[in-house]
Amino acid sequence: MARPEKTAAVAELVEDFKSAQATFLTEYRGLTVTSLKELRRSLGSETKYSVVKNTLTKIAAKDAGVDIDDALLAGPSALAFIKGDPIAAAKSLKTFQKENPALVIKGGIYEGKRVTAAEIMQLADLESREVLLSKLAGAMKASMAKAAQVFDALRIKMESGAPASAEAAPAAEVPAEVATEAVAEAPATEAVAETPAEGPVAEATESTESTPE
Repeated sequence: MARPEKTAAVAELVEDFKSAQATFLTEYRGLTVTSLKELRRSLGSETKYSVVKNTLTKIAAKDAGVDIDDALLAGPSALAFIKGDPIAAAKSLKTFQKENPALVIKGGIYEGKRVTAAEIMQLADLESREVLLSKLAGAMKASMAKAAQVFDALRIKMESGAPASAEAAPAAEVPAEVATEAVAEAPATEAVAETPAEGPVAEATESTESTPE
C-alpha cells in the first residue's frame, strides 16, 4: 500500500474508532464473500464491518486512544465498528456464528474498555435497547391509563355530590388526645384528696382528736 493510501486508511480507521459506540474484532478466515455480505446485512446500517490489516488497526487504535490487546491482532481480522446499539450487534454476531462457525469473535472494546469474546456473548444475552424502551413505554402507558381511571372515578363522585373521601371522621367524635388527657387527670385529683397529711398538720389533727370534751 502506497504511503498516501496508507495514511488515508489510518485516518479513516481513527475516525471509525472515535465515532463507534463499541468495536468488536473478528476472524473471518473460512467465510465466503457471500457469507460476509450476509453478515454485513445482519449487522445493519449502523455497524461498519471492515476487513483491515492488523498493522493499520494497531496504528489507528493508538492514534485514536483506543486500548486494543495485541493478542487480538493475529490472523486475518475484520472489525465491526458499531455506531448503534452494541447489544443488538452482539446478538447479530452470535446468531451468525451459530450458522457460520468459521466466524471467530476475538474480543473488542465496549464503553472504552477491553472486552473478551465471552463478555461479548454475555452482552448478546441481554435485552436490547429497543426491547427495554418498548417495555418502558408499555409500563408508562399502563400507569397513565390507571391514573386516568382514578381521576375519572373522582370526577364522577364529585359530580354526583358525594364527599371526596368516604373515610371522613364523624363530627361528634372526641379526639383521642383530649380523651387521653381527661382520663389521665381524674386519678391524679383523687390521689391528692386521699393522701394522708404529713408533718405538723398531721400531729395537730391527732392532738385535737385525743382532747377530751
